[in-house]
Amino acid sequence: MGKVLIPTTETWPKTADVVVVGGGMVGVATAFWLARAGLSTVLLEMRGELGSLTSAQSIESFRAQFTEPAMCELALQSIAIHENFADITGLPGYDIGLRYSGYLFVTDDPALAPSLKAAVGKHRELGVTDSEYLDGAEIRRHFPYISETAVAATFRQRDGAFSSHSVLQGFVQGASAAFLVGTRVTGIASDAAGICAVETDRGTIATRRVVNAAGPFAGIVGKMAGVELPLTPMRRQKAYITPKPQIPQDAPLVIDVGRDAYWRPETGGAFIAWVDPDDAIRQPSEHLPTEWDFAANTLDKLIPLTPFWEEVCAGLKHKDVLLSAGQYVYTPDDQPLIGPLPEAPGLYLNCGYWAGVMLGAAAGKRVADLMTGVMDPQDNALRPTRYAEGVVSAGDSFLRGHH
Repeated sequence: MGKVLIPTTETWPKTADVVVVGGGMVGVATAFWLARAGLSTVLLEMRGELGSLTSAQSIESFRAQFTEPAMCELALQSIAIHENFADITGLPGYDIGLRYSGYLFVTDDPALAPSLKAAVGKHRELGVTDSEYLDGAEIRRHFPYISETAVAATFRQRDGAFSSHSVLQGFVQGASAAFLVGTRVTGIASDAAGICAVETDRGTIATRRVVNAAGPFAGIVGKMAGVELPLTPMRRQKAYITPKPQIPQDAPLVIDVGRDAYWRPETGGAFIAWVDPDDAIRQPSEHLPTEWDFAANTLDKLIPLTPFWEEVCAGLKHKDVLLSAGQYVYTPDDQPLIGPLPEAPGLYLNCGYWAGVMLGAAAGKRVADLMTGVMDPQDNALRPTRYAEGVVSAGDSFLRGHH
């Protein structure tokens, strides 16, 4: 079982085979797989609790409906890990709340219909054979609360939701790593052979390998190792609407692909959000403000395709809306950076996510496989060197929130 502790002088680990920086879903999953591979692993989290920053703001959903081969591969591998989570972590009967509630990408814009149809074709090419293209009549037959203006959609029933908190805690419980909270990294030291230590506000750990899984702070950690990473963090807000009888609780995650707005039912109410590509907050922060009119703007975008929200709005009070915010992190091709960085020997990246909670399980395993030689670096399409190599294709999945 993993140890989660605020370290003292007595419990401070002076050395480690590998140090993971960042205690969100991606970092914790990485630490699990590194320890499973037999490496003495220490994870450092600056906050007092694991998974308390960006991971905590997730709407806890997963999908295989990606059109980028590398993203789809990670998604399918992560889903397989989640489906066998209790066995993989060695925690009999452990429940992560996995449910196949589905993802529905829908539009009322005829100009977007060809893109939706093409997406299903791409899913087939990538091995996701159970997504469907729906026309307007089929949409309304399956989902009667969708507006008659809807003209096209893609749907996959085996996309869905899970408890990200349970997944993260399961990785911790199943790991033989040490998870040090309340421990802030202040520097990364190098010598002629590469990285040699991680410096923190509590002490120094000698190590030859560091994994940068610091989420929105990954750019800052990169600079400590002397590298500039192509990362742009951006604020992403969401609102929880408290239980209302009009909200269909058997609905999938419904995404209006034209307006980049979405909602899904949750415990009688719903999560609602939209992704604003022009959000002005683009600096990493532990304390992100929310905009008072965010929920109203989101509902405005949801009403055209799911008109029951208009009735919800009519009786909505301030206390019925709970706002929060996290951060996505974008790269030039909207896909994460995973693997070693040759210009900083010993530094591995696992960062640059706008879908970290759903992809973290497999991404962590990939880092371990790369570090231990199980995976050839050239088989890893998400290697950080892809830009210099000129093997980049921009992402085009729906709802990535970056145009």
